[in-house]
Amino acid sequence: MDNITQRVENLRRLMQRENIQAYYVSGTDPHMSEYLPEHWKTRQFLSGFTGSYGEILVTMEHAILWTDTRYFLQAEEQLEGTCFEMHKLRVPEALPYNQWIVKNLNEGDRIGVTGLAMPVQACNALKKELDKANMELVFVPDLLDEIWEERPALPDSPVFELEEKYTGMPRKQKLEAIAEGIKEAGANLQVITLLDDLAWAFNLRGSDITYNPVFMGYGVIGKGRKALFVDENKLSTGLRERLLDEGVVVEGYQGIFGYLDSLGNEKILFDASTTNNAISEAIPESCELVSGTSIPSWMKALKNPVELSGFRAAMVKDGVALVYFLYWIKNYLGKEYITEYSVGRKLAEFRSQQTGFKGESFAPIVGYKEHGAIVHLSVNEENALPVKPEGILLFDSGGQYHEGTTDITRTIALGEIAQQQKTDFTLVLKGMVALTLAKFPKGTKGCHLDILARKPLWDNGLNYGHGTGHGVGHFLAVHEGPMSIRQELNEHPIVPGMVMSNEPAMYREGQYGLRTENMIVCVEKEETTFGQFYGFDTLTLCPIDKTLIDKTLLTQEEKDWINNYHIKVFKELSPLVDSELKEFLAELTSPME
Repeated sequence: MDNITQRVENLRRLMQRENIQAYYVSGTDPHMSEYLPEHWKTRQFLSGFTGSYGEILVTMEHAILWTDTRYFLQAEEQLEGTCFEMHKLRVPEALPYNQWIVKNLNEGDRIGVTGLAMPVQACNALKKELDKANMELVFVPDLLDEIWEERPALPDSPVFELEEKYTGMPRKQKLEAIAEGIKEAGANLQVITLLDDLAWAFNLRGSDITYNPVFMGYGVIGKGRKALFVDENKLSTGLRERLLDEGVVVEGYQGIFGYLDSLGNEKILFDASTTNNAISEAIPESCELVSGTSIPSWMKALKNPVELSGFRAAMVKDGVALVYFLYWIKNYLGKEYITEYSVGRKLAEFRSQQTGFKGESFAPIVGYKEHGAIVHLSVNEENALPVKPEGILLFDSGGQYHEGTTDITRTIALGEIAQQQKTDFTLVLKGMVALTLAKFPKGTKGCHLDILARKPLWDNGLNYGHGTGHGVGHFLAVHEGPMSIRQELNEHPIVPGMVMSNEPAMYREGQYGLRTENMIVCVEKEETTFGQFYGFDTLTLCPIDKTLIDKTLLTQEEKDWINNYHIKVFKELSPLVDSELKEFLAELTSPME
């Protein structure tokens, strides 16, 4: 705790030198990543908070962390005893950092930011707010670099090629398709800044960021332009030669700035919400910026048949691993010492026994009893609760396979369950089934579907504070845009080929948390005189704990879906487990009366 106070004091001395009255830390990297390399874990270094989302503002009197509903309990716990205070976002009466600045600082004050780790859109919005309040936005160097002793270097793990048998499209064809999409958007080229966009576009993967098979780099794609900016020691001689043979210019990571500076009169497709301000400043004024969503972001969201086949193969592997896990916890709970942490390690162990496993897709979230109410709980060996044969266990985990990325949450009973717990679990399950069964017209957006997952909870005065569904990458980021299913408006419609999560939930603080999550894919359903209609197919293969279900709350349609789902789970997984586990799986997937 003393270290954090000292770091803040050291930062304040640098703020005085720069003549700024506040310093904003976005908590991300130059690529607007959710998960970060050690070098860019600025939020964690300064505050001690380890969640994947949060913004920091330091003034001469205050040190504040803003975060959302997923991390309220975790942030309160991790910031306790430090000089930081936690402010809530995505709740009524929330006061975001920019509004807090205007309300609490003075005219003439200067607010410092580092443009390399802040998107253009956020910079412009903050500048607009400050101008109205007669305050000034100032771009300063990364001040944390001066106070962060032994700051980790940028990662240098090797880049490798993902074969066409997994990607479904050769790199040359993919880059041509992206260039055509850029042309249709009214531009000549696009600067690729998001790391998963970059990896997908060039059919490359890496391991620079834990849980994400990506590498630090930039790209430029357009008609007659194919450039990759990545430290050369990350490329093998063979891979570099293949790229050059295909006409790809290869330069160092920092070479992007000189490349952009040399451009003439170009029309550049530009996504201000994901491009850092330093990239924007490097583009000559002679270039015209065409606003739009990143073409690779949109294209990679629409999985091709090979990618979808890969997802289904990955789900079978994941499902087998989870059956072994469920069997293990049933047979060893109460007989050996098990904690939330060891549960997470066991999930990883069973996945690692599957061919093509490349690691976890995120840090497992394992919450026992009251810890289940901490939405994105992260425990270690020291603070993990022991798991006993009583209460409820929630585990949210996933794997990375060459064939695809998985993300699943199950909540299971470990002993006697109260009626309230069964009621809550069933209401959450009803929402998950309702979204699964949705049929909707072309053009429907995620916010239009979100109500289906929440209605059973809303009808009973209940709710959850996070989104219902996010995109999932193909052997890429477990959280992928540009679409989503949540209450907030997202302009991108849900269309066939999109792979997403379906994860309604309910949390009773201090008691338990409940979440049931499957991955789904949007598919065509039918075309009528009223237009084209879409729906969802379920990809995830894992039993749902029937002992937590109050059958009296289910409709016949819901019962039929659960029974049919379990028939599918047994059919797909039973041939791949031994006879003892096959009997166990048959019991878990037996039909409800």
